[in-house]
Amino acid sequence: MEDAALQSALRRLFARHEVELEPDEDGWLLTDGDFPAIRAHWRPGTGGEPGRLDVDVVVAEDRCLEDSFAGADAREALDGFEQSSFHLLLAACWYVTDDRRMRIASWDIGLRTWDVFVGPLVQRPRDGEGQPMPVEAALALQQAVAQLSLAPQLHWIHLLHRRDAEREATHEALLDGEPWAAGTAMLAAGTWPGLSAGSSARQLVLLDVRDY
Repeated sequence: MEDAALQSALRRLFARHEVELEPDEDGWLLTDGDFPAIRAHWRPGTGGEPGRLDVDVVVAEDRCLEDSFAGADAREALDGFEQSSFHLLLAACWYVTDDRRMRIASWDIGLRTWDVFVGPLVQRPRDGEGQPMPVEAALALQQAVAQLSLAPQLHWIHLLHRRDAEREATHEALLDGEPWAAGTAMLAAGTWPGLSAGSSARQLVLLDVRDY
C-alpha cells in the first residue's frame, strides 16, 4: 500500500469517529492545521518476514510518539494499529473516548493527578480480541510509574513481550520511546500472558496530567 493510500485509510478511520484531519504536502494529517498530527509509512517484508507499518504521532513541539505494527500486508498492520493503539491516541490526543476499548484510571504521581489510558494486550499471531491487563500487573505498573519524576505532559509506555522458538521469554518496557530499565524489571518479575513459542504481545499505556 502506497503512503497516499495509507493516508486516505487513516483519514477514513478517524472520520468514522468524527475527527476530521487535513493532509499536508509532507504526508502528515493535521488537526485544524496544527498538532496533534499523524502519518504512517509501510515497509514491505522480505525473505518471508512480515512487513512493518510505522505510525508517528506528533503530540507537541519536538515530541513524537512512534509506534510500529507487523503484518503480512499494510491492511493487516493497520488493523493491528486500530486494535491496540488507535483508541488510546484518539482519547488522549483528540479527546474522543470509548471506554469499551480501554481501561481508564486515575493515578496520583507526585503532587499531580494523571489520567491513565491502558490499552488491551494484543498478541501476534492474533489470538482473538486483545485482553485486558491483569489486575496484579496493573498494580505493579502503577507502583513502578509512581517512582518516576514526570514532566506535566503526555507520556507513553510500550510494554512488549516475546517468546522465541525455544520458548525463551523476553520483556521490554519503553517510556516515551526510550528503554525504561525499571519497567523492564517490573515485567520480568510479574505475571504476564503465557505466550506460545514464536509469538509476541504488546500493550500501550498513555498518561496525561489532569488539568484543574
